[in-house]
Amino acid sequence: MRIISLISSATEIVSSLGCSEMLVGISHECDYPESIRHLPVCSEPKFNVDGSSIDVDKNIKSLLQDALSIYRINEKLISELNPDIIITQSQCDVCAVNLNDVQNSLNNNLGISPIIISLEPKNLHDIWINIKTVASKLNKYNQANEMINNFKKEIIKIKNRNMSQIKKRIACIEWIEPLMFAGNWVPEIVDIVGGNDLFGLMGQHSLWAEYQTLFDENPDKIIFMPCGYGINKTQIEIEKLFKLGEWNELRAVNSGDIYISDGSQYFNRPGPRILDSIKIMDEIINDQNLYGFLGKGWKKNDE
Repeated sequence: MRIISLISSATEIVSSLGCSEMLVGISHECDYPESIRHLPVCSEPKFNVDGSSIDVDKNIKSLLQDALSIYRINEKLISELNPDIIITQSQCDVCAVNLNDVQNSLNNNLGISPIIISLEPKNLHDIWINIKTVASKLNKYNQANEMINNFKKEIIKIKNRNMSQIKKRIACIEWIEPLMFAGNWVPEIVDIVGGNDLFGLMGQHSLWAEYQTLFDENPDKIIFMPCGYGINKTQIEIEKLFKLGEWNELRAVNSGDIYISDGSQYFNRPGPRILDSIKIMDEIINDQNLYGFLGKGWKKNDE
């Protein structure tokens, strides 16, 4: 079996099922586990990913306005790799190479006819379904069930431990400029650990908003998890917010409850490490370092 994964969460799913040796190609965003980093990279963005959040937003919207894909697929390489399966996604046109990109490439007579698996998770249940879908094609269904059952047991433990907590009012920010509040599985994660997500809607896409909305609600804790951003890049990006007068009047700012998480590695990846994301959220919301993610999965803004 020869697999090309064009989405990082799928690469992690395949690897977690013990099938990393089946991977023959990956996307430009696939960087975990370490053992897959040597594989041929089959895609690249058409915009500068190192720009500021507002610059990235403008570039992406310009491409979409012209009805262009924002990613480039290396069709020649994919043809040479001759995959039996290509895994992509149809959840977001911006986050990664999507189903339309792959289908358009295959229509260019590449001389291959792989099975296409398209993932579209909106909540935790969908993530479990996605893992099972991939596993079914790899004859690893039993391994997938065992993995998911372990996830569920861990989640129940976390939920039960935090059931009696006073619910803190939480804002989860998925994009900095313009402002976007995290949706999909993130509000569900906040609920599991005993928090109250003020803005995100469970199982629904992330929402664009004005910063005045954040100021008006004045949450207890603000957690940054920008899509595709690590901790250091997010730290640099949010410095501009402290120049806003209303920002410095926020309860979370004055209490030191501004947090930066590694959105790229955790909250933006609906795969096996979503359990790590839940544990990170547990540490942040409940002021504890139970699992050892402080410093590598998240940090306080002032640390």
